[in-house]
Amino acid sequence: MGPQDLGFGAASIGNLFRPMADEDARAVVHRAWQAGIRYYDTAPHYGFGLSEKRLGAALSELDPEGTAVLSTKVGRRLDPRPDADLASLRQAFVSPEPFESVFDYSYDAVMRSYEESLARLQRARIDILYAHDIGAFAHGADHPRLFAEFMEGGYRAMRELRDAGDVSQIGIGVNEIAVCEEMIHAGDIDIIMLAGRYTLLEQEPADSLLPLCASKGVKLVVAGPYNSGILAKGVRGGGTPPNFNYEPAPPAIVERVGRIEDICEAHGIPLIAAALQFPLMHPQVSTVVPGMASVGQVDAAIDLMAIAIPDALWADLADQGLL
Repeated sequence: MGPQDLGFGAASIGNLFRPMADEDARAVVHRAWQAGIRYYDTAPHYGFGLSEKRLGAALSELDPEGTAVLSTKVGRRLDPRPDADLASLRQAFVSPEPFESVFDYSYDAVMRSYEESLARLQRARIDILYAHDIGAFAHGADHPRLFAEFMEGGYRAMRELRDAGDVSQIGIGVNEIAVCEEMIHAGDIDIIMLAGRYTLLEQEPADSLLPLCASKGVKLVVAGPYNSGILAKGVRGGGTPPNFNYEPAPPAIVERVGRIEDICEAHGIPLIAAALQFPLMHPQVSTVVPGMASVGQVDAAIDLMAIAIPDALWADLADQGLL
């Protein structure tokens, strides 16, 4: 495993879906660092600044020289909400920070977001800056207007930050393929973080997005390699079908995962290990970023990356029309 093959997704330390104690968040980041992980991804949206604060505090102890590759996002400003119920689930987080995130892809909002992230992360610069959740998946019919706002404003700000050397790479962090291709044609970007769309279960990006990335020199960071759970848990253990795209998996998906799981088992390889390593088989994919919500999950990911997967497993999946 190279130092950036496996990345740390910091949404969990922003109290994604449930509270996490400060000491537990610190322990998770420390374990990731000790295990050799050197790419860390966060966003202002994750806990309304909480994830960035916790990650910044931990890395200031572990990495005072700033050698880790650090990415964060722009496109969601944090508006004060002094009356917020801090104990309740708000925008998927249970955070003590009295803010909410609001989409804003304007020039001024992106510049302000970058400066505020620097302060929370305790860093002089950020390596990778992604525009967060641009696209029709997040915005529906409002996408064309917001994309135009971004290209005229926020994207221009990101270009200026890169040109000045304040960030090394710029791109988008999204859950859909269409806007990735639209963005590559519309502007000059270096990298894309794509969640859940290039996995052991879904390979649509191989048709056109990945060749386009190769032709333009754009790297892909793959988040959500387990399709929100089903590729981590599998379907052969019985019980309630695991989640696929954050909802109970439909029968066709359960059937497909079962076939993949059977082939993995025939080779003595855990499904979750194949799922974690699969995206890195493509030369345009630089990093895979699973969620890591505990020290145990960090250790498990390290162990899974170390499992040697035989070429015959991939060949059998391809023969069965599963890759």
